[in-house]
Amino acid sequence: MEMVPSKMTPKLVQEMDSLVEEGWYANRSEVVRDAVRDLVKKMKSERLITAIKEDVEWGLK
Repeated sequence: MEMVPSKMTPKLVQEMDSLVEEGWYANRSEVVRDAVRDLVKKMKSERLITAIKEDVEWGLK
C-alpha cells in the first residue's frame, strides 16, 4: 500500500479514535480508507446523475 500523509483537526482524530476504541475499525488507517471509499462512491454517483441530467436536457432540445 502507498502511504498518504494528512493533517486532521484534533476533533476528527478524537472521533476516529472513538470508532477504533468502540470496535468499529481495527485502526485509524481503516477509518480513513473507508471514508475515502465512501467519498469516491458518492462522487461517482453524483457525476453519473449530472451526466444523465445533461443527456436528458440535450435530448429535450
